[in-house]
Amino acid sequence: MDLSMGGYGAYVWTCFILAGVVLVVCEWRARLRHRRVYRDIEVRIKALGDSQ
Repeated sequence: MDLSMGGYGAYVWTCFILAGVVLVVCEWRARLRHRRVYRDIEVRIKALGDSQ
């Protein structure tokens, strides 16, 4: 198995790694945002229940 890919391996593998990092960061941020929005919705529902 030739990982050097004809001399372009460094560029190819760097791109694969960067793409993987971008995907992981996007997933992580989406989960954080989801958690934040979910908590906000819970607080609003609780506030509505307390005001009645």
